Amino acid sequence: MLSEFDLIKTYFQRRRPGRAVLGIGDDCALLAPAPGRQIAISSDMLVEDRHFFAGADPRMLGHKSLAVNLSDLAAMGARPVAFTLALALPKADPAWLEGFSSGLFALADAFDCELVGGDTTKGPLNICITVFGELRPGHALRRAAARPGDDIWISGTLGDARLALAGYWKELELDPSLHEQAALRMHMPSPRVALGLALARGPIAPPLAHAALDISDGLVGDLGHILAASQVGATLDVDALPAGPVLARQALALRRRFTAAGGDDYELCFTAPAEHREAVLEAGRESGTAVTRVGRIEAEAGLRLVDADGAPLDVGLRGWDHFTSP
Repeated sequence: MLSEFDLIKTYFQRRRPGRAVLGIGDDCALLAPAPGRQIAISSDMLVEDRHFFAGADPRMLGHKSLAVNLSDLAAMGARPVAFTLALALPKADPAWLEGFSSGLFALADAFDCELVGGDTTKGPLNICITVFGELRPGHALRRAAARPGDDIWISGTLGDARLALAGYWKELELDPSLHEQAALRMHMPSPRVALGLALARGPIAPPLAHAALDISDGLVGDLGHILAASQVGATLDVDALPAGPVLARQALALRRRFTAAGGDDYELCFTAPAEHREAVLEAGRESGTAVTRVGRIEAEAGLRLVDADGAPLDVGLRGWDHFTSP
């Protein structure tokens, strides 16, 4: 049977040069930010049967556990540097650990993000990652920075993850191949780090975007956080929201519901001045990420949902809440 320290040494301690001054093996890791940089820090917890199904593919789960944290850095416009991992396991299963660590490190290596410490214990499956990034002072894309007149933009597409969940929950019937395609968006989200860096810009040019966040709990709910923090309102064209390729084949009512309030998308929602439209499109092209303009920030408080013709929509949409949602 693997001990705690054998588990860490076998699956999570890597003999390779990294950016940490001191990494795994001591009481603390030591990080030295580059000169003239701030450190951005974010934590996310994934709990079995709350954030992922029991028996989830461990490699996909390793990917997603880090991806949701990297998505937070992307929303801030920060470059990933390092992360810690706190892991509670019912048992030390070598096959599970091999799959989980390989998925975790494949994504970490893609973004040059080093595992520098953490903790393991026995208990119900629970994964908590804290990620560290760096950015130039004054270039953070904060929720409280949206301004009246800003365009609202979305990266990538929305809704396929929620469609996959509907299939798992038997809310609707999906062709198995389409369900599998949609489920990849749920299990293997793509953190938009390159786009976040392009929107933050530097060292001399100011950021392209004003405010940003990643869409984890549904656009309507998450955009509401920007509006509240910035003390502004918005009009959102629900029919302009870019549906995922599988959701795009579904009925209009379902497309509206799952793009606007689906959750688990991990795309970026950001606001930018209207005069930056061409620059934002170029940032999307340079980062290999589609961007779509879907609304505008307004001085009048509240979120107004409209259709393609500008007519008000009353569709009763709300975001996911980790305590009150089922």
